[in-house]
Amino acid sequence: MVNESAVFWSRALTELTLSFHIIYATIGVGVPLMIMIAQWTGYKNNDEHYILLARRWARGFVITVAVGVVTGTAIGLQLSLLWPNFMQLAGQTIALPLFMETFAFFFEAIFLGIYLYTWDRFDSQKKHMLLLIPVAIGASMSAVFITIVNAFMNAPQGFDIVDGELVNIQPFLAMFNPAMPTKVAHVLVTAYMTSAFVLAAIAGYRMLKGSDHVYHKKALLLLMKIGLIFSIAAAVIGDFSGKYLAEYQPEKLAAAEWHFETEDKASLILFGIMQDGEVKYEIRIPYALSILAHNNPNAEVIGLDQFAEEDRPPLYIHYLFNIMVFIGMFMVLVSLLYVVGKARGWQFIHALWYKWIIVAGGPLSIIAIEAGWWLAEVGRQPWILYGLMRTPEGATTSDHVDLMLLLFAGVYTVLGIGSVVVLTRMFKKNPIEREIQDRQSEKGGDIV
Repeated sequence: MVNESAVFWSRALTELTLSFHIIYATIGVGVPLMIMIAQWTGYKNNDEHYILLARRWARGFVITVAVGVVTGTAIGLQLSLLWPNFMQLAGQTIALPLFMETFAFFFEAIFLGIYLYTWDRFDSQKKHMLLLIPVAIGASMSAVFITIVNAFMNAPQGFDIVDGELVNIQPFLAMFNPAMPTKVAHVLVTAYMTSAFVLAAIAGYRMLKGSDHVYHKKALLLLMKIGLIFSIAAAVIGDFSGKYLAEYQPEKLAAAEWHFETEDKASLILFGIMQDGEVKYEIRIPYALSILAHNNPNAEVIGLDQFAEEDRPPLYIHYLFNIMVFIGMFMVLVSLLYVVGKARGWQFIHALWYKWIIVAGGPLSIIAIEAGWWLAEVGRQPWILYGLMRTPEGATTSDHVDLMLLLFAGVYTVLGIGSVVVLTRMFKKNPIEREIQDRQSEKGGDIV
């Protein structure tokens, strides 16, 4: 028996937890790669500034990992408490990737601890840098395995259904489902992209606050190059995601694009608002939806008219899609102009207004990540397990989920404010200028 109130509060609490966790999870996946690239650049060029970049980022990374562990644990707890029927049905199938995600995290944590406590204990930066390889692999594989769980919810396979139960489970077939390649690739690439732009925003902000140190300039250029590469990759993978949706979840693509009637030569709708059932103030790009869905401008694209109303995702996911795509394209342009402008000596990239755009790129990238995850989760509705179990059927019937929501909201508030305060104080008390002086006194040399 469905308890509508419990379903609502369960969805609200899960959405709150995922929305908060995804910030720290994204940073937790992307920053290890940034640290490794910085240290490798410093080793290759014999440049102490990049070594310091890696060192300082690693310190901050530990704080975000700690918060990510707490919120990740909360997600695992909430899966059992809020969605017991779903776990009873699909628990055996998703158990393997959940276990592998935990293993990947421990693998990352072990080598991260060794890396942090062995600074300056190696006679070669190369040996110390090698410790970052398992850290980066562990962080990325953790994202891979947890995303596989989400992919399974969108494209369940690898089992038989007997009397309403999943039997004859083939874990690897379930893991390597049709949704897995595009979802995993998109999560990884956007995590790398977002981490690069968040760190670039910090470097840009320090320059805006008056620090003209070459350390920040090197950091900014390196991060904008990395951000450019991964933002372009995200756009390419997004195209593949559109083709996946056209084949396996056409109702989600149709809702995201406000494509109401099945037709060929379909136009792509950007922006716009819905008034009295009609789309107004939109921008239509002829043939673009057919190209996105099938790489053919004349191809037929299935519309929402082919689906019962109760099987259609909420139409507001169109706004989420626009937010994600617009920010992604905007960051491609911002990073491209900076990288090319730096090479060609364009002066506008050094202007205050452009630095403010770079600073804004960090929060904007986080917003794009949030919009993307809301699009992924809300766009699967009304299913918690696509085609097999509707969301209300998977939820708890408890009457106390609203109290849980208040409790976890308080915990997340404390964690969010606490992590910001700790990170701010950590770097305010030890600015780069002071750390460079300390390194000079330790090594007895000069760091420009």
